[in-house]
Amino acid sequence: MPPELPMSAPDVSASDSRTVTAAHEVLQGHNKGFIQRLLPFLGPAFVASVAYVDPGNFATNIQAGAQYGYLLIWVVVASNLMAMLIQALSAKLGIATGLNLAEMCREQFSTPVVWGMWLITEIVAMATDLAEFLGAAVGFQLLFHIPLLWGGILTAIVTFIILGLERYGFRPLEAVITALVGVIAVCYIIETFLDRPDWGLIAYHTAVPQFSGTESVLLATGILGATVMPHVIFLHSALTQGRIVTRDASQLKRLFRFEVVDVLIAMGLAGFINAAMLIMAAATFFRAGLHEVGSIEEAHRTLTPLLGEASSWVFAISLLASGLSSSTVGTMAGQVVMQGFLHRHIPNWLRRGVTMLPSLIVIAIGLDPTRTLVLSQVTLSFGIPFALVPLILFTRRRDIMGVLVNHRLTTAVTSVIAALIIGLNLFLIYSSLFGA
Repeated sequence: MPPELPMSAPDVSASDSRTVTAAHEVLQGHNKGFIQRLLPFLGPAFVASVAYVDPGNFATNIQAGAQYGYLLIWVVVASNLMAMLIQALSAKLGIATGLNLAEMCREQFSTPVVWGMWLITEIVAMATDLAEFLGAAVGFQLLFHIPLLWGGILTAIVTFIILGLERYGFRPLEAVITALVGVIAVCYIIETFLDRPDWGLIAYHTAVPQFSGTESVLLATGILGATVMPHVIFLHSALTQGRIVTRDASQLKRLFRFEVVDVLIAMGLAGFINAAMLIMAAATFFRAGLHEVGSIEEAHRTLTPLLGEASSWVFAISLLASGLSSSTVGTMAGQVVMQGFLHRHIPNWLRRGVTMLPSLIVIAIGLDPTRTLVLSQVTLSFGIPFALVPLILFTRRRDIMGVLVNHRLTTAVTSVIAALIIGLNLFLIYSSLFGA
């Protein structure tokens, strides 16, 4: 049987209490309209989805679109479909066990394995923070023409402010994060309207997988690393583990079905944003013959003469919203990883101060921010198996998951996804070393 769930929930705000009460009424079968039934369960996937539209996505998608046009849009679509399944399993683990993925690893694995996994996950978290922190700093620089270092300081301040909402419960923080995702989506609806892309080519490259040399494989791996995010696999299970608590088997199944809808909506929106990023770069830069527009700053400068001043402002606003929201979520994920693996509490302000260091070093020594963002996403893709394999192992076990145990087909499909991700990374290493 699954581990016992906590007997009592922590103190919650009034809005949280109303949400939990409404959710239990729905789970008990009270008749309401579909939207009313769904609303109490929306939130966790929207917080997790921020990691799928962070500044690393801007860097990889802009480079992919500028260099290869619509060629790699199939990678964006495939990665997003993978993300939907993976995040649904992560949410299910938290619902079924009352533990998050890091806590479950600590409970099930030996101490050396746990410490090794924690170290790898921390390296991945550092790469994540690098992308998010740099992206927000660049967003501030593009909008307000301030030095990158000051943009980084402003990013830290705003991140602390957003994280301060946690004291008021999960609902206010979910609302702010969802609003920022909405800002990014609106920005890219505007960009797509201005781009006038070739929808026929988009449809073709969505359905027909293709590569064009080693560099396209590197970018595809970066897109994958920016889409299927290891740290948010850990985070999503923590977002659901104590949000709505029930022991009844039928209610658990009903709760999971609502969380699947949450995942489909949130990840569908994130997939649209990712595709729109690549489409913007392909329709604007690739079509104009500007294949070397590989940096976020170049993209911002080049948009003005190609599409008008409004487009560059919209682009910068979307980048800033992405950086600020993902910095917040990255900090939350880091805390979950630290507490889950080591069972030690590290204050958010201290963790944020530590994870700022790589970003500040990159700014100080003058490394190219966009290239650094792309490489950070490749680093993330190598960390995926260390989150995904344990997730598959746990969710396939009835003694852990109870009535929410994976169907054999679900386990098989997720195992194939894990094999594909690992295989792509091995091919990237071989290609890089031997020039294949």
